[in-house]
Amino acid sequence: MTTVPVPDAPPKDLRPGPRRAAPALAAFAAVRLLGLAVLSVWCAAAGSSPYTLLSARWDSLWYARIAAGGYGYVVVLPNGAVHSDLAFFPLLPWLERLVAAPSGLSYGSAGLVVSVVAGPAAAWGIFAVADLLHGRRAGVLAVALWAALPVGIVQSMAYSESLFTALAAWALYGALRGRWLAAGLLAAGAGLTRPVGAAVVAAVWVAAALAWRRGERSWRTVAGVALAPLGAAAYALWVGARTGGGLTGYLDVQAGWGNGFDGGWAFARFIGARLGSSAALAGVGLIAGVLLVLWLYALCVRGRQPAALLVYCGIVVALALCASGYFGSKPRLLLPAFPLMLPPAVALARRRGGRAAVAVVGALAVASAAYGAFWLNGSGPP
Repeated sequence: MTTVPVPDAPPKDLRPGPRRAAPALAAFAAVRLLGLAVLSVWCAAAGSSPYTLLSARWDSLWYARIAAGGYGYVVVLPNGAVHSDLAFFPLLPWLERLVAAPSGLSYGSAGLVVSVVAGPAAAWGIFAVADLLHGRRAGVLAVALWAALPVGIVQSMAYSESLFTALAAWALYGALRGRWLAAGLLAAGAGLTRPVGAAVVAAVWVAAALAWRRGERSWRTVAGVALAPLGAAAYALWVGARTGGGLTGYLDVQAGWGNGFDGGWAFARFIGARLGSSAALAGVGLIAGVLLVLWLYALCVRGRQPAALLVYCGIVVALALCASGYFGSKPRLLLPAFPLMLPPAVALARRRGGRAAVAVVGALAVASAAYGAFWLNGSGPP
């Protein structure tokens, strides 16, 4: 599988308007509706509530609690671990509050509304990037593959992944098009959404540096570079001041949750423990999944994706795989790494006719729907 080499300065005359993006948005909607339909049937058989699973469990509760009363909620576990709501970035709770205030919806329901809007926005942004680099057909397939990821159901939850991916995709598109103010503002928004917003900031900086080197120099470039880190920096500094931890305050909060960056050592030990137990097949599956992710990233590099995409995707993958905690959440943490979908999308787009693409996407969508329903009805958080 190969991709077409792409320069770091793609043409700037392509506009991914609603009409051009319509097939991609339709594919995204179809895959997501299938996932919700299967979840509803599964929940009916299991006696669970799809609404509760999507809006009021795990991280959704933390976001809703922040929206309702601001920061300050802390849980101390029996082992002494301190779980503070400061680990959750503020943009999603702000939007939940903004939606709930005039509508009267609960904050969990408001979170679902945000995801209903952010999901298609993310799909559109992914299409815009893929269309710019590889054409419309590859753009549609990239969106369909992203929607059909095994953990794609998270795109329909009151979680921050869809919101973050929308901001990241459009920031990257802005950087590729040389729209530095938009790229910087969107990167700042991504930095207010998730810790991995640093990946978007780095991507915008790299793209700006390359543009500057090519002679594309203006005050807008400088402004975009300056704006990009403001969201993440502002929140990290605020947490540091609130906790008294200074510049490392946010890292201390994450450490309370058992999160850190150890180069993947803890994850490797987790996989090793599975291999040496009755869950050996799960360990083999984890190894296969990691190898697949690394292979797809290698294809991105070999396909000469623009440096901004490689930097963004590389940081997302590294932070997801090399974090020291919440191993079951790693597939979800990889969800924003949408450039990984470009090599298979391009390969499918090259096939004559559409049967192969329909068969592959259809099979993945069905598998994703079933796995998503099974996953959400399980005992652990996604």
